[in-house]
Amino acid sequence: MTDTIAAISTAIGEAGIGIVRLSGKNAIDIGNCLFKGNKGNTLEQGENRKLIYGHIINPKNDEIIDEVLITFMKSPYTYTRENMVEIYCHGGIIPVKKILELTLEHGARLAERGEFTKRAFLNGRLDLSQAEAVIDMIKAKTDKSFQVSLNQLEGNISDKVGKIRDILLEMIAHIEVSIDFPDEDVESFTYDELEDKANKVKDEIDKLLSTADRGTILRDGLNTVILGKPNVGKSSLLNAILRENRAIVTNIPGTTRDIIEEYVNIDGIPLKLVDTAGIRTTENLVEKLGVDKAKDMVDRADLIIAVFDASESLTQEDYEIIDIVKNKRAIILLNKLDLPNEYDEDYLKGLLPNKEIITTSITKGIGVDKLETAIKDMFYTGEIDIKSDTIVTNMRHKNQLIKAKKNIEDGLGGIMSNIPLDCIEVDIKNCWENLGEISGDTVGEDILDKIFQEFCIGK
Repeated sequence: MTDTIAAISTAIGEAGIGIVRLSGKNAIDIGNCLFKGNKGNTLEQGENRKLIYGHIINPKNDEIIDEVLITFMKSPYTYTRENMVEIYCHGGIIPVKKILELTLEHGARLAERGEFTKRAFLNGRLDLSQAEAVIDMIKAKTDKSFQVSLNQLEGNISDKVGKIRDILLEMIAHIEVSIDFPDEDVESFTYDELEDKANKVKDEIDKLLSTADRGTILRDGLNTVILGKPNVGKSSLLNAILRENRAIVTNIPGTTRDIIEEYVNIDGIPLKLVDTAGIRTTENLVEKLGVDKAKDMVDRADLIIAVFDASESLTQEDYEIIDIVKNKRAIILLNKLDLPNEYDEDYLKGLLPNKEIITTSITKGIGVDKLETAIKDMFYTGEIDIKSDTIVTNMRHKNQLIKAKKNIEDGLGGIMSNIPLDCIEVDIKNCWENLGEISGDTVGEDILDKIFQEFCIGK
């Protein structure tokens, strides 16, 4: 990593400030070449980590590009542990683009996605789980998801995984002593010791895995599909939860023909609400495509809110919806409570046992608060402490934990069967290596490239 990279670190568009960032051996030299202070001073005449006022100029013709504040930071006390320069110019497409082009003309190259954070990882400032927490913080949709990401950036996951790996390393060392010194009378002791430690490792992995489902929801949102036949109040429900008129609402069945997605924060739970086309048989090609898409969204949903019209008797479409949701995680809404009731609620409960049924009049604002409470109660079963608990939010981490759990279970089985120690060691080492992929200690270059491709270019 001897080259110097540059990128725009702020979102493209009109803004008060735009930032161009450089990192690498020649970052300060490039900044010095392009910057002229208000009093004729150069960048290198300023102080490390202090803002300096002046202009970015084109060295070819001394043309002023923009009025800026600039700072340089010397390694190793920077984000990447390399020399860095940050240029604070006027926001907007033109100023930042011109300044970036000048940095590229004078020796920098355009940074790849996430390359600043990748360099922070490769230079030892962050481990891989901390680096991934950076993008999670940027994408956080609620205070709670931000707090979980902040905990991970502070090393919460790393510390927990590191302690488990220390136990495994002790087990590996114990096994190798027994193999290297077979004449010593330690083998019977070793098997007892290994069984205790293997059980402890398995328990710690299980504790982390137990948080993964809720952690993923905190990170990515609870994928919630609103389902029902046409004109039962699905779009009205979406608008009521969002507290805005996002979806068109009419008394004409089939108004919604495509998927509408919006995020909403319900007491820290990021809810990705999906309003779907009404489920019914139709000859209209566009509406039919919407119905097919709705059924596809149901298969990928974390939660279904099934809406029924309490002012009408059950129809064939209702029975189809009941069949769809009966084996899925769902909350049932009996809507239009303000109209004469034609529904037999007890009959519906018999068709959908163990499903919570809430009566609502969405247009009158009745029952929406009960729905939100039901969602919170469903999510927070087994309360977790966002600030103190170690919560697994990353699917990659979850997959590595699942692999590690399988390894330690295989090792535990071998220990209890008294198979040769060198065979047991294979499973213990595999467990240690799989956990190491979470922190990046044993991760391959292909995985690194895939992870950092999720970042924006300036981060």
